[in-house]
Amino acid sequence: MRADRHSHGWRSRLSNHRSESRILLLFVTLLAAIFAFAKAPSEVSEGDTLAVDRLILMALRSPRNQSVPIGPHWLSEAMIDVTALGSVTVLTIITILAAGYLLADRKPAIAAFTTAAVGTGALLGTVLKAIYERARPDVVEHLAGTHSASFPSGHAMNSAVVYLTLAVLIARSAQSRSVRRYLISVAIALTLAVGFSRVYLGVHWPTDVVAGWGVGGIWAICCSLVAKSLQSRQRIEKPD
Repeated sequence: MRADRHSHGWRSRLSNHRSESRILLLFVTLLAAIFAFAKAPSEVSEGDTLAVDRLILMALRSPRNQSVPIGPHWLSEAMIDVTALGSVTVLTIITILAAGYLLADRKPAIAAFTTAAVGTGALLGTVLKAIYERARPDVVEHLAGTHSASFPSGHAMNSAVVYLTLAVLIARSAQSRSVRRYLISVAIALTLAVGFSRVYLGVHWPTDVVAGWGVGGIWAICCSLVAKSLQSRQRIEKPD
């Protein structure tokens, strides 16, 4: 009887993990297809994607005044608020709160892993920026401050790393499939909103953002697999 319960529990957890992974894999696959259509990162550094990038940036600005984005005035203010959700400060606070939650839930290994995953992901973004050294857009006025290279978008990538990774970890402990899907969907929506805000505010080329989404999404999937392995090891070391 006990063996049957353990077998059922493992099948249930595996099903949950597959459900979460399928959503993330679909998200990353879609981004990969879009970015492949927009050409490879090597061509970004050579300037081959500038025509598409410029077209999208200009489409988001008033044809009468390139310093004014399309849409009502409140939309610009909202985009500034949204872009803050991908800032280092906000993401650090969210990571600390999530790590605190995991510690309170007696999961110190996952808490430590989460913190390390986010920190390492941010470091990867910094390294990629240093490699490509792409200049920020110069065709429209920047509506938000910048202080680093453009490719890939740090806000888009770090948002994907933090929100998607945390969503998967929290969703794994939820019993309801609809709750798990909701958490992953919210994380994806936040990631997409932050990335779009960077283009809307004129501080990133569209290909910067898509690359950040793609790398961050892949990073989140890898982190999810490692976290699952850690959780499985804990159950083996601490049998019922």
